[in-house]
Amino acid sequence: LLWAWMLLVHCQDVIQDPTISWSFKSKSAEMKCSHKNLITHTQMYWYRQRPGETMTLIVYTAFGGQPDYGENLQSKYSAVKDSIEAGALTVKDLQPDDSGVYFCAVSKHSDDHKLISLWDGVKVTAPQTVKILRPSPLECRDQKKKEGKRRKTLVCVASGFYPDHVTVFWQHNGKNITDGVATDAAAKRNEITKLYSITSRLRLLAKTWFNPDNEFSCYVTFFNGTYTNYSTSIYSWWMGSGALFKYSLTSI
Repeated sequence: LLWAWMLLVHCQDVIQDPTISWSFKSKSAEMKCSHKNLITHTQMYWYRQRPGETMTLIVYTAFGGQPDYGENLQSKYSAVKDSIEAGALTVKDLQPDDSGVYFCAVSKHSDDHKLISLWDGVKVTAPQTVKILRPSPLECRDQKKKEGKRRKTLVCVASGFYPDHVTVFWQHNGKNITDGVATDAAAKRNEITKLYSITSRLRLLAKTWFNPDNEFSCYVTFFNGTYTNYSTSIYSWWMGSGALFKYSLTSI
């Protein structure tokens, strides 16, 4: 019997080799993963997705550490990461149900520098909520600055997602902004639900916030096999509770 797998390249900076591979039953097959321009990304994750199923984690590796196979058998898989830029996964004793799509992902952080695993019974879950919290009306009162220098803070909160593979960015009137942005270094996990949340803050001049023509948007990019953007927007004149939602899904 023949066994097959297909490897996908996630982005231009992460490369998997080979792209498609075939091998015989009971043999072993090796797949390699490397990345460039990401020297801070010392952690590597290997996932498998069988036809009609969600992704499941196989193993987590970190440069200088031991692989973590979770509940997977080490007699079935072997992972190595001999350098920051590269690693490899070997599937042993190939069987027909080993067929599927295998993903490699790299990261520079996670809780306790350890994998946010998919073997603890939690399904891949896209963000359930993305919202922007309005500035506190008391914020400027505590600032001993001239009127033109006072600032307001918008807070974007994304919650209810798993695993923690997300990025957050802001836009002002449709253009990306980085000045005044501070995002959590890592998503925080709710130990009861096992789901994650992340917060990002945008600090801006009060006069910019009060300009009724300005729109501020928060985008959360989540990876669940494809990259998807979740966004919400807010205007200073919107006086509803929390935020004016403009929720959109965009695969990229």
